Amino acid sequence: MPLPAESHDAVIAATRHWLTEAVIGLNLCPFAKAVHVKGQIRYAVSEAGTLEAVLTDLEAELQTLVVADPAAIDTTLLILPRAFEDFLGFNDCLFFADRLVQQLRLEGAIQIASFHPHYQFEGSEPDDIENYTNRAPYPILHLLREDSIERAVQAFPDAEEIYERNQETLRRIGLAGWDALMKR
Repeated sequence: MPLPAESHDAVIAATRHWLTEAVIGLNLCPFAKAVHVKGQIRYAVSEAGTLEAVLTDLEAELQTLVVADPAAIDTTLLILPRAFEDFLGFNDCLFFADRLVQQLRLEGAIQIASFHPHYQFEGSEPDDIENYTNRAPYPILHLLREDSIERAVQAFPDAEEIYERNQETLRRIGLAGWDALMKR
């Protein structure tokens, strides 16, 4: 059953809110602001509810990104509001998503980052604040151009420190700060 247009709009609005308040607002990704300001982020809401359907939509979005002018679409957020409520199922999906990138011969051109409402790093507890660096309102497959990543890393000399800095930021604001941020 398709989501009505306003539901797609609501999914995109919630995703944009997370992006602007958390990802950009907390500077969790120092590369996100530029593509956001330039309008180069494609927000694709998938109707998929199964792994097979998600992979079909993922393939279409990978193809769209590859042929698009990077000045128009530099990156894509494939938002999955109907799939993978469970993080472990989503994590399993990532294996198949990476295989699809390989099968399409896009390895080295496109990579996938992942976000989920219940994201949990290996070895962490579900409520550890550090997990929130990858928590989003919906499961999201973030399709990134490798060329763009390379340019961004060159412009940000301490890129390897982003992960640790993000965890420090989240420990500083805590769960109450995160919740307040998401309710703005």
